[in-house]
Order: sequence, then C-alpha cells, then structure tokens
Amino acid sequence: LPYPQDQLFLYDTFPDGFLWGVGSAAYQTEGGWQQGGKGASIWDTFAHRPATPAGSVPLGPTGGDVASDSYNNIFRDIEGLRRLGVSHYRFSLSWPRLMPNGTAPVNPAGLAHYGRLLGHLRALGMEPVVTLYHWDLPQGLQDAFGGWTSPVLPELFRDYAELCFRHFGGQVRYWLTMDNPYVVAWHGYGTGRLPPGVQGGPRLGYRAAHHLLQAHAKVWHLYNDHFRPTQKGKVSIALSSHWIKPQRMADKNIKECQKSLDFVLGWFAKPLFFDGDYPESMRSNLSSLLPVFSEDEKKYIKGTADFFALSFGATLSFQLLDSHMKFQQLESISLRELLYWISNEYNNPPIFIVENSWFVSGNTKRDDAKYIYYLKKFIMETLKAIRYDGVNVFGYTVWSLLDGFEWHRGYSIRRGLFYVDFQSHDKKLMPKSSVLFYQKLVEKNGFPPLPENQPVAGVFPCGFAWGIVDNYIQVDTTPAQFLDPNVYVWDVHQTKKLIKVDGVFTSKRKRHCVDFAAIRLQVSLLQEMHVTHFHFSLKWSLILPLGNLSLINHTLVHYYQCFASELLRVNITPVVALWQPMAENQELPAFLAKYGAWENPEIIQAFVEYAKFCFTNLGDHVKFWITMNEPSVKNLTYTAGHNLLKAHAKTWHLYDKEFRRSQKGKISIALQADWVEPACPFSRNDQEVADRILEFDIGWLAEPIFGSGDYPRVMRAWLHQRNSIDLYNFHLPSFSEEEKKLIQGSFDFFALSHYTTTLVGWEKEDALKYDHYLEVQMINDITWLHSPSRAAVVPWGLRKVLKWVKSKYGNVPVYVMANGVDDDQNMVHDKLRVYYIQNYINEALKAYALDNVNLQGYFVYSFNDKTAPKYGLYSYVANQYEPKPSMKHYREIIDNNGFPGPDTAEVLCPEETALCPECHFFRTRKSLLVFISFIFVAFIVTIFFISYYSKRVERRYK
Repeated sequence: LPYPQDQLFLYDTFPDGFLWGVGSAAYQTEGGWQQGGKGASIWDTFAHRPATPAGSVPLGPTGGDVASDSYNNIFRDIEGLRRLGVSHYRFSLSWPRLMPNGTAPVNPAGLAHYGRLLGHLRALGMEPVVTLYHWDLPQGLQDAFGGWTSPVLPELFRDYAELCFRHFGGQVRYWLTMDNPYVVAWHGYGTGRLPPGVQGGPRLGYRAAHHLLQAHAKVWHLYNDHFRPTQKGKVSIALSSHWIKPQRMADKNIKECQKSLDFVLGWFAKPLFFDGDYPESMRSNLSSLLPVFSEDEKKYIKGTADFFALSFGATLSFQLLDSHMKFQQLESISLRELLYWISNEYNNPPIFIVENSWFVSGNTKRDDAKYIYYLKKFIMETLKAIRYDGVNVFGYTVWSLLDGFEWHRGYSIRRGLFYVDFQSHDKKLMPKSSVLFYQKLVEKNGFPPLPENQPVAGVFPCGFAWGIVDNYIQVDTTPAQFLDPNVYVWDVHQTKKLIKVDGVFTSKRKRHCVDFAAIRLQVSLLQEMHVTHFHFSLKWSLILPLGNLSLINHTLVHYYQCFASELLRVNITPVVALWQPMAENQELPAFLAKYGAWENPEIIQAFVEYAKFCFTNLGDHVKFWITMNEPSVKNLTYTAGHNLLKAHAKTWHLYDKEFRRSQKGKISIALQADWVEPACPFSRNDQEVADRILEFDIGWLAEPIFGSGDYPRVMRAWLHQRNSIDLYNFHLPSFSEEEKKLIQGSFDFFALSHYTTTLVGWEKEDALKYDHYLEVQMINDITWLHSPSRAAVVPWGLRKVLKWVKSKYGNVPVYVMANGVDDDQNMVHDKLRVYYIQNYINEALKAYALDNVNLQGYFVYSFNDKTAPKYGLYSYVANQYEPKPSMKHYREIIDNNGFPGPDTAEVLCPEETALCPECHFFRTRKSLLVFISFIFVAFIVTIFFISYYSKRVERRYK
C-alpha cells in the first residue's frame, strides 16, 4: 500500500481455521535431568562444564537441570494451556529421555511421560506439534561417533524417529524432525559457541549440516512410506532465519542480501523446497568446503517437507547470527518481508510459524510490556503478509508457554507467557500481562476493527477557531523604498545604476504598515490557507532588552502592531503569547537570564510589567492572549515553576482588572499535554504510573490554575515518599492561602499543545529509558507509525487527553493550540503530515461530538519550514514559500468546518464581521450612526417629493 497506509496497524482477523499455539523445548523447561531413567545430553554436559568461556553469558549454576520443572508439573502446564485457549501446543521429545544412550534400549518411563502429556492434550482438544530433536543430542552419540559430523547419525536418527512414530503417531498430526539446523551445525560444530562446543571451523560445520539434511530426509521418507497412510500426519523441519536489508538500493547490495539469506535459510530450505541442492551463491563461494550431493541424493532430499515451518525471533536474530553472515548489510526484524521472500523464493508453500517472539529482562516479572509489543508487531506483520501480500500462512506459535532456560543466555532473559520463579520449590505458573493479550487475540482471531478506531463524520460548531502556529513571526523592519527621501538619477550610459543626488530631498511621507514587505507576504500566505486565527509569540528579550522599561525597542513594537492590524484587516484573529521558552536564555532578557531566570522571584514583577506594556501597546489589536506558551516541565525546577505560576496569575489579574473592560479580550496559559498511556492495559501498576506522569507533566501547572489552587496531591505524596525513602531533596514549594486564591481560576480557557503519545510501565526493562526518580519505564510500541524524528503518530491520544482535561477540570473551553509532526523535506513524504492532520482533527471531532468536550479551536503546528524546519505546511526553498499538499488538505478541512457526511445536517453560520481598529469608531457610536442615517433618508425623501410635486405643477400649468 502507499505510504503511510502500508505502515499503519492493520485491524483485521485471520482466516477461519487459523492455528494459534504456544511452544516449548524439552531441555529448556523439563528439568528432571536425572529422573525417570533419562540419559545425559550434550546440553547437560555443556552446562556442567567447569569454566565459562570468555565473553559468554553464564548459564546459571544448574543449566537446565531443573529449569521450569515441567517433567514434574504436567498438570500445571496443561492448566496454562487451557487458560490460553490455543489450538495447538508445540513441544519437543527428549531423545536421551526416550533412548538414554541414543540407541536401544528404550526407556519405558520416558514413553509413559510423553504418553500422559499427549493424553491430556487430547482431552483438551488441543493439537500437538511435536519436535523430534531440539538440540539435546544424547551425549553417548557424541562420545561414540562425534555427533552430527558422523555419517552414522542419519540412520540412528531414523531409528529414533521410528520409535516416536510407532508410539505417538496416532495422536500427532504435525511432526518437526528437528529445530534450527543452522544453529546445531554452525555453532555446535563450527564456532563451538553451543553444545557440543566443537570448534571445527566452517568445514566441520558444513559437514554436520549435510548429515542433518540427510537425517531429515530419511525420517520424512520413513513417515511417508510407512506411517502417513494410517496416521495421516505431516512432517517438516523447523528452519530459522533473520531478515536483511540493503545498505542502499543498489544491485550489489541487493545481491549481498540474497547471499546472506542463502547462507542461513537457503542453506537448508533450497535443498528441501526447490531442487535438492545448496544455493548457487554457497557453491560458488565455498568451493571445496561445502559437501556435494549426488544426483540420487538430490532427488531423495527434494520435496521432503509437507509445509514450511519457520522459526523467527530472538534465538537467531541479533544473537546467533555471525556478523560475516550479514555480508555488510543491515539486519532487520521484519517478519512480513521474510514471509514474502519465502513465498516468492519457494513457490508459495504453506507456512507454519512454529516459533516467534522476543524477550524481556530476566528481572521482569509480570508486566512484560516490551514482549507484548513485539508479539503485536510480529502477529500484525503476519496478518499483513496474509491479507496484503497473499502469503499462505496457516498457523502461528508464540515462544514460549513459560519461562525457561534460554540456551546461551541462561536465565538472563525470559520468553515465557507465564512467569516462573526459578528459586521457588513449587515453580508455580503466574500469568504475565502477555497472557491476557494473547488470550484475547486468540479469542478474537486477530485484531477486529474497533468502533472507536473508525473515523466519524460531522462538523465543528460555528465560530470554531481554525488556526496555524508560528513560534516567532519573521521580523524584517527594513523600510520600503517609498520612505526614502533621497533623489536618484539613473546613469543609463555608463554604470547603468542609480546615483544619489547629494543635497536634494523630497518630502517624507508618514510610515504605513503596508510598507513592511515581510508582513504582506506572511499575511497573504495565511489568507491562502483560509485560517481564522494565527498564533505566534512575542520576543520579550528583544522588546525589553534589559528586562525593564528603561530600554524599549519601539521599532519592533511598531512591527508587531502592524502585523496584528494587518491580520485583523483580512479577518484573521491574532493569538499572541507573551513568552515562549526557547534554547538560548529561554528567550528571556539577558539580564534576567543571568540572575537566575525563573529561579529568581524578582522575575515575577518583571514579567507583569512587560505584560502591562504589551497590553497597553498591542491590546487594541490583540484579543486573544497567552501568558506563557508551552513552559517545558522537563527543564523546570520546582522553584522556577512556582514563580512562573505566580507570574501568570498576576498577569491574568492585571488584564482582568485594567484591560478586559476596554479591550474585551481573553487570556490564559498554554501547556504541553502529550498523552501518557499504561504500557500494559491490564496492569494496575502501569495505570498508576501513567496517572502519576500525567500529574507531573500536566497537572503540575494545570491543577493550581484550573483546579484546587495547589499542586496535585499525587505529586506532593510522591515527592514526600521519595524524599523520605531515598533521601532526595526535591522540595515542592507551598502556596499561601492568599496565593492559592490568586492562582486558582486565573484562566479564560484551557490551551494545550499536543504532539504525541508515550507508553509507560513500572517494570524496569531498559536502563537507558528508565526514570529512577519517578520509577517509570518508557516503552515503545513498535507497531505505531513514527515520524523521521521517531515521534509516535497516535491520533487517539489527542482524544484521550481532551477527555482527561474535561474529567479533571470540568467543562472548561479548550483550544488545541499546537498539533503537528515532522516529515521529510521531500514533497512526496508530506503524506505523513496529511495523514496526521486528517486523523488528529477527526479525533478532536470525536472529543467534541461524542465526549462533549467544550472544544473551541484547533491549530496546526507549524506555518512554514523557515521558522520550524520539517514541520511547516509551507516549504521554504531558495527564498520562496511553496504550499505543501498538507496545507491544501488542511484548507479543505477548514472550508468544510470538519468532515461533513451524507447525513450531516447543514449548519448555516452567520458571517463574522471584520475586526479592525478603524471599525471601533463606528461600533461605539451606533446611536449617532442611526440618527445620521435617519437624517440622510429624510433628506432623500424630501428631495424626491419636492422634485415630484414640482413636475406635477409644471404639467398642470402647461
């Protein structure tokens, strides 16, 4: 699909009959390594080795000796499966548990154990998917023959498989011969990173893989010839892969990506699914290192898989994939692209995803948000592969049912849906948040469209403020040529230039606002957009450079006066902020910035004096004031915030008492209000964290003004707790009763800026994104659409924050004073901003129409790329402004006053009269105007009658 639709989350369901399951592996979860006659495996030996190789992760004191103890807890695991409601359970048989030495004799206790497990699954109506070999080779075979490097192993593996088919085949429809032969061969016998730890180099690794393929083919033919007619099952092999992207879209890079997939997945998939032989890229690059199949062997191996069993995720990707296997390209975790590649490369085979998930830290207990969002991403990509790309995927398996021993990572990570306390005796299963997530997903067979995600039709009320934002308008006070009193002569013969005539002057005319070319240009662009309001900030540091009235920049003040009056002349209402913090000195006068800025209480009176000056000089033109625009709570100390609130309140009361009656304007503060969502929607702890962050991010400055007159209780309680426990010294100042009365209610409306949504949780997962002070973990939903700067595009977050404001502060008038996203400079990529504006405004409409939020206006950020690079609705290239598609789209929404549908009632809004200073004379003298009008009409009527009767008299005498 076109960008950005292709990257959006797909709300849809999977095909009917789609298989949902979970999996586990014997060595990872069974434990009981010396129980029931089990023999030793190469993993038992590897985990018990006396020294840990340098650079590897410690596997824990006992490896998989006990692990999750599933051997002694079949009923516990079955109950977990029943709770999930899945259709299948993938597990592996332990070769050394069934054949302790790898060959006869057979262990009856092992047969009985797996027989019981299969019986319980049958009682649940759950399909078993059984892996014959998941890395736990009997140690006896390694000692006697050298493991998979021996040509004897394929025949011994066939004998083991025959035992399993005879004893369990009547209850099993899906068999997997082995799991991830790449890891077994390459890291078991090539690099030695995994058991049996043989560092034999590439030659031995390729030899082991050769025998693994032969062993698989022997087992497939065994089943096909002797068991399929009666058991009617299917056999395949679980192949694991990564995904790789080219460094740049050049033929050479793309070929290197193909080679990377050939060397990992194609190594085994091409012989099985294509022609019985290794990929051409391997044969041409490896020469004598790669064993050769005879023509008979090729025919024997080709087609020995009834479906494509795919393993994708944390085991191989970014962990066990050697860097040279990437061929200098970029590894990615795009499951959808891998599925598409497999479908095209191997003639659209039916694909069964038999292992997929990610991992969380070993310290994460119940709220595994990171795990959930990776699952969500992988499952959604699978759905897109089916619905968009036509890939034939018929089943999906989450890895894994429960926490266990994670191979080379030991117990440092967790991949289970159920939490296991490995230190406990009983090893109870405790459901994580991912259990609830997966349970609901299985129940609904995917992600069915939700009513709240559907766009609504409707319009906003009459008089709705449609605006655009520019942090600071372009100021150019260069006088126009018509103000130059000098006289010039054009030298047409020599220099071809204008030459000033000394001592000769013309009369100097009065300055006019239209003389400022920069104002004319900006106003014309705003007119082209059809906005009704324009929001910008004044520069305190330039208007009063010393921070007081001793030095005033009258030229700049005049420029602002002209800009506001020109806006009014074309029916655009100026919305003016007195102060907006920017990088350099927070946009404060240098003197104030030098002596403590907002930390210094003297700044309060300085701000009030500055505001009074602005009200006096600009108030006739400005009726919509913002005291402070987006004060950043991330960079404010509690003392600075305290002074800022008092400065705002005093400024509001100043306007209310001295200017409101004559200027008839309104004034408030504009706060940044990004939404904060609990990472695990089922977690009470995550909800508490989200509520706390909202109070610290928004409530800190909002509650004193719009609520109680004091700081949020949650904020005070948390700081008290942290200061007492951790000896922090973060003191939140107190307001006197008089100050509370001053601050409470110092608003005319609630102005907020909203850009994105963040996810938070309480479980510490990533130290780089963990706030120790507030005990909050920032989480990323990787299924969300993101801008180039990685800002999440989450339209429903705006609706939620608007509802939150209403629930906290009542039916206060609300303006969304800034809402926007960055995008690439390329005009093509402006599609992201088009999508953003369309969907955020639609969510605002839902808040107004469905939630009854008293929404009065919406402003897009930002006006142009010159003042806000990458955010503008106008590009700025080579001193020229060009409208982007997003500007035209926004204009269309403004013209329609929203999103009218076929059933939307037509609303006729009265035309608003122009607001201009020149009109003030007439508006305030209505009685006089009526009297003059009456005299004028009477005069006209009198003249008419005089003329009429004069003509009648003349005709009578004639």
